[in-house]
Parts: sequence; C-alpha cells; structure tokens
Amino acid sequence: MTVDTPVREHQLDDYKSDEKPTWCPGCGDFGVLNAVYRALRTKNFEPHEVVAVSGIGCSSRIPYFISTYGFHSVHGRATPVATGVRVARPDLKTLVFSGDGDAFAIGAGHLVHAMRRNLDLTYVVMDNAIYGLTKGQTSPTSGAGFHTATTPAGNPEQALNPMTLAITCGATFVARGFSAEPAKLADLILAGINHKGFSFIDVYSPCPTFNKVNTFKTYKEEVAWLPDSHSSSDVAGALAYATSDEHKYLGIFLEREAPTFEDLVAANHSGTEADRPALLAKMFKRYS
Repeated sequence: MTVDTPVREHQLDDYKSDEKPTWCPGCGDFGVLNAVYRALRTKNFEPHEVVAVSGIGCSSRIPYFISTYGFHSVHGRATPVATGVRVARPDLKTLVFSGDGDAFAIGAGHLVHAMRRNLDLTYVVMDNAIYGLTKGQTSPTSGAGFHTATTPAGNPEQALNPMTLAITCGATFVARGFSAEPAKLADLILAGINHKGFSFIDVYSPCPTFNKVNTFKTYKEEVAWLPDSHSSSDVAGALAYATSDEHKYLGIFLEREAPTFEDLVAANHSGTEADRPALLAKMFKRYS
C-alpha cells in the first residue's frame, strides 16, 4: 500500500535565512527581497530546490538572506556560474541577482551571451543607476549629466537601456518592475520563474544614500504599467514601449518560446541522468 505524503504549505519565513539584510534604511532592494520571498512561497518550492547566484554589489548580497542554496560569486561573473549550475544541475531552479554595474558593465560580456543561448534561468537586476557599494559612482544606467564623485562636471555618457538590450540580444522573457510595488513585482518574478528560457527582469530599485536623482518619488511620477492592449509576442511593440519618452513602462514587454541551451546541450549527449555520477567521478579523477 502506498501512502501519499501531504505537501507542506510553505510560509514566507521558510525562505528567510538567519542573516539580516545589511542595506541602508530605505534601500529599494528590501522591496525586491520581499517580492522574491512572495514568489518562492507562491511556487511552494522546497528551499533545496532553488539556487540563488549573485555577483558583487549591494544587490548581490541577496543569497545570504534566502534559505536556498546560494553562490556569491565575483564581480560580473554571476552569469557563467549560473551557466555551470544549469548544465550540471538542471533540476535546480536558478535565480540570478545582480545590480546595474555588475550586470551591464563588468558582466555585460557574459550577460548578452547567456541571453543569446537562452539559458533557462531568471535574472533579476536591482537597477539603482549608481554604484552604491563603492560609495557612489556612475553606472551604465546613470543618465547623462548625472553628478557623482567621479563625474563632478556631469556624466558625459548616455544611459544604457536594459530593456532594448535584453529584447535584441535574445532573452525570451523581458519585464520591468518597481521595488515600491513588491506584490506586482512578485507576480513578474513568478512569471519569469514559470517561463522556460532566459527571463530578464530589470527592477527600478532606488538608492537613497548615493542617488538623489532617481528616487522613489521621481519613479512614482514617471512609471506606468504597460496597457492591456500590448501583446507580449509583439517585438516591435516591446521596443517601442522600451524606448518611449512618455513613461518608464512596467510589466511584461516580451515573452516568446525558443529552445533552451540546456535542451540543446542534452540533445548532443548520449546517456541518461543515471549516468551522471559515473561521468562526474571520471571527470574528477582526471584532476586528482
């Protein structure tokens, strides 16, 4: 006789580690963390079914605050680490957390190719348009004319547009949220987790300490949710909203189906999951 074990209904606290967030009071990243907890609870994941990977920066401390597997890697290298996780342990739901500097500056070369390969993971960028951990320098998403210690005369560069980058580089799910709306952001993260393929979610996550321009107040005045008339299969429409001067739009810009990197790799290899331990042992023996 078989006995069905009831599925445990997880609570938010089940996904919280014993480490307390070390962000400045009022940091937008608190809202992102709250949204992540909500999404994990909705999926009712067992903590050991999820791995959180990050690079370096204020945002990249998130793996410490989640009771899942975690890998706090080096600056800009979260994506190659996550690639290794996906190939070696495709059974783990992989979440990557990064900041705008970590993702779009030192990590940009890795990010665009992960999008192109369509890795099956969810990539969340806490975008505060500043380097916060190093005390306030311009980042790739800082606007032209932005004044910092390293640009006292104003930033001479134009800001990078994360949405057009993701849409044109091959991400199959592209969305943007706002950390002041954690419930709606949780829905976006949940949709990204449910999507099979590279899910990119850029989040406006203000830094109250070093960025006095892109604040919660200014974002609330500038953002708007994508209209219901927008189809997430419409690439041209997604690009139009991503480059709009009318609003900073939030929501799911694009979602489409395409073969994942993991599926294509698996198709090129013979054997089964049962062969994996022996193959790994053989590989490790080569280096012992």
